[in-house]
Amino acid sequence: MDNYTYELGENLYINLTSKCSNDCTFCVRNEHTTYFGHKLWLEHEPTAQEVLERIPADIKKYREYVFCGFGEPTIRLDTLLEVGKALRARGALVRLNTNGQANMLAKRDVTKELCEAVDEINVSLNEGTAEDYVKLCRPAYGAAAFEGLQDFAKKCAAHGAKVWFSVVDVIGPEKIALCREIAENCGVTLRVRPYIADSE
Repeated sequence: MDNYTYELGENLYINLTSKCSNDCTFCVRNEHTTYFGHKLWLEHEPTAQEVLERIPADIKKYREYVFCGFGEPTIRLDTLLEVGKALRARGALVRLNTNGQANMLAKRDVTKELCEAVDEINVSLNEGTAEDYVKLCRPAYGAAAFEGLQDFAKKCAAHGAKVWFSVVDVIGPEKIALCREIAENCGVTLRVRPYIADSE
C-alpha cells in the first residue's frame, strides 16, 4: 500500500507525489528506496480524500502536518490546497517543505492560495549563487529557478505565512553567509540544518 502519510518524531508527513522539478545531486531518493524505513515511492498519487482518510480523528495527535515526500508537493497544488485547508479548519498546524518553484510550475502566482492552506513554508535554498544552485539541484527551469524561489518566498511572507530558507551545514561558512544575506534581502529567516547522511 502506498504511504500517503508517514510519521517522523512528533509530526505527520504527507506524501503527495514522487515527481520533482529538481534533480538534486544530494537527494536521498537517488540512493534509497525508503526514508527512515518509510517507502515513499508512489505507484498512485493520492486524491485529497485518500490523504484525509489517513489523518487521525484527534488532530492534536501530531505537532505539525507537513507536506513533504520524495517529490515536490506543489506539483499537486489542487490536492495540497484541499488537504491543507481541511487540516487548518480542524485546528492543525500545517507546514510545506518546498523547492520554491510553485509559481513557475503553475505559470501564475499561487502564493496567496498556498498561504490559505499552510501556516509555515520551508523553502530549500541550498546554495548562495544561481550557478552553484544549478550545479547542485539541476532544476528543470535552470538558473531562473534560483530567482524564482526567492520571489516565491518574498510573496509568501507578504501574505503572512511564516517563511524561512533552509540550507545544509556542509556547504561551509562562506556560502552560509551568502545565503543569510539572500534571506535578509527576501525578508525571511535562514535555518541551517545538519546533513542527514543515511536513512536506512
